[in-house]
Amino acid sequence: MKNVKIALCSLMATSLLFSCKEEKKEEPMTEQTAPAATKAGIEKSDYATTAEGVKIEKYTLTNANGMKMEVITMGGDIVSLTAPDKDGKFEDVVLGYTSPDLYLTSNPYFFGAIIGRYGNRIAHGKFSLDGKEYQLPLNDGQNSLHGGKGFDKRVWTAEPVEGDAPSLKLSYTAKDGEEGYPGNLKVTVTYVLTNENALEIKYEAETDKKTVVNLTQHSYFNLSGNYKTILDHELEIKADKFLPVDKTLIPTGELKAVAGTPFDFTTAKEIGKDINAKDDQLEKGGGFDHCWVFTDSSKKVKEVASVYHKASGRYMEVFTDEPAVQFYSGNFIDGTKPSKAGGNYEKRSGLCLETQHYPDSPNQPKFPTTVLNPGEKYSSTTIYKFSAKK
Repeated sequence: MKNVKIALCSLMATSLLFSCKEEKKEEPMTEQTAPAATKAGIEKSDYATTAEGVKIEKYTLTNANGMKMEVITMGGDIVSLTAPDKDGKFEDVVLGYTSPDLYLTSNPYFFGAIIGRYGNRIAHGKFSLDGKEYQLPLNDGQNSLHGGKGFDKRVWTAEPVEGDAPSLKLSYTAKDGEEGYPGNLKVTVTYVLTNENALEIKYEAETDKKTVVNLTQHSYFNLSGNYKTILDHELEIKADKFLPVDKTLIPTGELKAVAGTPFDFTTAKEIGKDINAKDDQLEKGGGFDHCWVFTDSSKKVKEVASVYHKASGRYMEVFTDEPAVQFYSGNFIDGTKPSKAGGNYEKRSGLCLETQHYPDSPNQPKFPTTVLNPGEKYSSTTIYKFSAKK
């Protein structure tokens, strides 16, 4: 592989704001020990070439502590992300593939991908704007999921950004009519790997025609580093309501209190504690695959969730200015895709915390709007911060 080193201006710590053709099989980045002196920066390398001859690049971001993240330009996929355990050992904590071919031709679970133009489901793949109905491709039974052949299937343009921490800006323009959506939508997603061991994601978009937008990131986390199960992970979600769904996982329109239900994560508990409880909503989702509405409805960036893995000590906090999060417990992972750790990924081997607006908002006027007009700017921030407890 041909490597090009891209230096950053400064290694000073920054304060976290709360305020198909396969070219080469990739070796999994599952474990590392941070060197005594780590040079932060970004490395660019060739990754693969699509069947159409489009080159896919890989960027490796390293912060001052030795934390690493690998991103490819296909889908803006985060293919690896390391975090330290209670003994300081760095291991990869996101699910992904060792073979580029699986990202280029398949990736049915959206591992590590940028999701758009509309994250989550739209009922019957239809919505109307100003009296005009738009029909989207149906790729989830009778519904549209994650934008159809969405942003996860597109090749993004990457540009390193100089700053105090390694930063990568990804750009893509979705054309008017792409997957049925109106408007030419210019999108940028910026990944920043801060020196506080946080992954900061900044989303921006502009359109030349009235449209709907709901962007998110679909990484699957497993803080153990071995990808076996997430049922022993303790989860807290600062949300007093969730959105019940019908049998096709479309919200019914009700905002239901979590109190007294298996969906109450207002106090941290193991994911496995109630996941098999006799509950109509759990049966519909095959587990947790629902949208939680945050108690704090302000548009500021605030802490909304956390995940703790006791054995490793790894702790992940989630911050966002979005109004909700889709917690997905990996119910449909079916044991057919190879794991970085050997063997295959099994059911519930990873969890997603997809910060976003509500599913099916274009068809439910009581939900917060996802409409973007010409002259407006879509802007959203989500942060995943990693630490360890002794």
